[in-house]
Amino acid sequence: MCMRALLIVDAANVVGSVPDGWWRDRRGATERLRERLVAYAAAGLPGPVADPPLPGPLEVVLVVEGAARGVASVPGVRVVAADGSGDDRIVALVAQREPGRRCAVVTADRELRERVRARGAQVLGPRAVRPA
Repeated sequence: MCMRALLIVDAANVVGSVPDGWWRDRRGATERLRERLVAYAAAGLPGPVADPPLPGPLEVVLVVEGAARGVASVPGVRVVAADGSGDDRIVALVAQREPGRRCAVVTADRELRERVRARGAQVLGPRAVRPA
């Protein structure tokens, strides 16, 4: 049996990618993102959103920090609160995955993109999970 691919989402970066008032209610914006991610956990991410596609089901991990700490996990999406830097927590999750397990990280942060690519992760932009 194949391992489910791992999709790690940089909550702060993805939430901040759309000017929808998130700065007034970061926790609420993060909860709305978490709810959208549930569908991806079951269905995966098709091409051309992900190249190559990430077929479902996926293990989805939403990494939160700051004002979004305290957002709870829901079926299909595990929420991980970073003790310090969200970027450092994401890199650690990528590094700790099982050998050979496919992993994609959703972020627009250039430095984080390079850090996770160096550890073998695929990188997707925020639009992969927040269509325009």
